[in-house]
Amino acid sequence: MPTSFIIRLRPTGPWRFGPDSGSREHVDLWLHSDAVYSAVTSAMARLDLLDGWLDATARNPEGVSPVRFSSLYPYQRDHLFVVPPRGVWPPPASMKIRYKSARLVPLAVVEALLNDKNLDEDRWSVDGESSCLVPNGWQEGPFRKALRSSASVDRLDHGNIGVHVTACLEFAREAGLWMLVVFAGDEASERWEKPLRSALRLLGDTGIGGERSRGWGRFRDPRWEKTEGLSIPLEEGAAPGYWLLSLYAPAEADSVDWSGGSYTTITRSGRIENPSRWGELKTPTQMIGEGSVLLAPHEPRGAVLDVAPEGFQHPVYRAGFAVTIPIPWKVSA
Repeated sequence: MPTSFIIRLRPTGPWRFGPDSGSREHVDLWLHSDAVYSAVTSAMARLDLLDGWLDATARNPEGVSPVRFSSLYPYQRDHLFVVPPRGVWPPPASMKIRYKSARLVPLAVVEALLNDKNLDEDRWSVDGESSCLVPNGWQEGPFRKALRSSASVDRLDHGNIGVHVTACLEFAREAGLWMLVVFAGDEASERWEKPLRSALRLLGDTGIGGERSRGWGRFRDPRWEKTEGLSIPLEEGAAPGYWLLSLYAPAEADSVDWSGGSYTTITRSGRIENPSRWGELKTPTQMIGEGSVLLAPHEPRGAVLDVAPEGFQHPVYRAGFAVTIPIPWKVSA
């Protein structure tokens, strides 16, 4: 049986999730799971655990990782926000709330919709800054987008100053980021839980995401909460849809019915952090986006992709392991 933990990261300052466009003046609202895996892998390298970590995950001959990460989403107080399942969200149009403008919603709201419960329009509102559906009456959402200015000064010509702005997320007092970590079983948990705790503590000091040299992306000691796994009750014998909380790259062994479900694709790129060829572009790849609902006879596994540019001295891995929640799925008429 898989062992799952909800991990909460409590930011100590701004965070930046760079969009695929590369624009400094824009910022993503959550950190994709492949970037989470990359950050953890970098920390494992600093802890001298890289080879064992890669052998167990990216280079696993069975193609199954003992540790899988969801994407990193915001939380505020007791509410865990997530990309809602396609085909379920948005609910029917409302006179009070423009549901389509909410890109992130609390897990409790998704569960209510999947259990065919109507949302109380007087209870919820959309926070424009964060695009989150929040309880009505809250003064702010989990974060707000901000632009921070900085300047570079030419060391030879002190009058030559370049000013630029960079977008970031600034978190509310009782807010932060959370993710679901799934260990394949007790053996995987015993082997990798302690190293992962160490890696996250290291990342808390060094940062995750963009502008780490400015102190962005740092967080306090993570809070771990063991969970039986996020689940939605299913009718007996009903075929579920698999709601993605992570990005997903299909594995050869996965039997996804691409003619059904509801899914979207996203093109992932990024740059390599390697001393010999720093900043070189990774090979762009298409992946299935968070919030997609896949139909398959069993839970999709996902795969790791080598996105190293041509002639690079070693593989560069992009994790596409699936973290899913089985949900009731009804075929639209």
